[in-house]
Amino acid sequence: MPPNIAHDALEMIEYRDLPAVLVLADSEAGMERARRSAESAGCRVSDAVGMEGAVERLDRQVAMDAVLVEVERDHGPDLDRLLDRLDAAARAERHGSVVSAPPALIDLIAARALHGGVRHLCDASEMDRVAAIALASARLPARLRDVGREPGTDRLQQLSEEVGRIANILANLSEEAVTGEPAPTARTDEKGAEITAGQVRAIIRARRLREQYFHADLFADPAWDMLLDLMAARLGKQRVAVSSLCIAAAVPPTTALRWIKTLCEHGLFVRSADPEDGRRVYIELSDAAAAGLHAYLVAAQRISPLLV
Repeated sequence: MPPNIAHDALEMIEYRDLPAVLVLADSEAGMERARRSAESAGCRVSDAVGMEGAVERLDRQVAMDAVLVEVERDHGPDLDRLLDRLDAAARAERHGSVVSAPPALIDLIAARALHGGVRHLCDASEMDRVAAIALASARLPARLRDVGREPGTDRLQQLSEEVGRIANILANLSEEAVTGEPAPTARTDEKGAEITAGQVRAIIRARRLREQYFHADLFADPAWDMLLDLMAARLGKQRVAVSSLCIAAAVPPTTALRWIKTLCEHGLFVRSADPEDGRRVYIELSDAAAAGLHAYLVAAQRISPLLV
């Protein structure tokens, strides 16, 4: 076999071995963006089609490693069906998915793409998208090492470290940490102490005030900021949509969505359906998390009224 033919054949074998990504997009710009990101993530695009008939096209795909959806507007029931399919596939571990969408679609997507195998990006940069595709399509840890040779290694490493940090934090949460039971040294009258929504809102305002004097990145603590926001809402008998909670997190939406999904999976947050809109969910504190946070706030304010 001539050397050039042998070389081409080898390249084809290597190309086929790359993770296969099916691209679904509702615009030419989104299609091109998705193709570029998939290739940068070390994947091959098995096909790229529009949103019309996307579910049928997905059902015809014999095998794939990931699905990348670039959606810029609401497609009504068609989008609902697609999100339900992706969620079901993730639960069955058939493939991972990445759904990239603008802020206006946060609540809609969060109401259906519930499984951790569906990564929800909002106003994502190309590096966010590349990192998410690499994680969604990874068949073996080696895939991530291969992608590390591509541009954007630092961003991928940062994302991997963040995911690991979330996992470590939650793995270290003992059952007692969210049961709401007083710590051994806590006073027995803490249950009778009152914490108001106004007090919690004041803590939140004080936390945001820091950003006028120091760079906001120094204080990124989305889990705590969301816990406080949900506590204030609970005390004020208000409901919090996913999009609103993302704002309260004071971090990029994609990061906030990742935390919300993880905290729901570990029982600190609870999803509740909007009885008037089946395409939206609210997020609440679990009873155990609320009890634990209340006990903490009471104990901390005994030490000092200045609590941020």
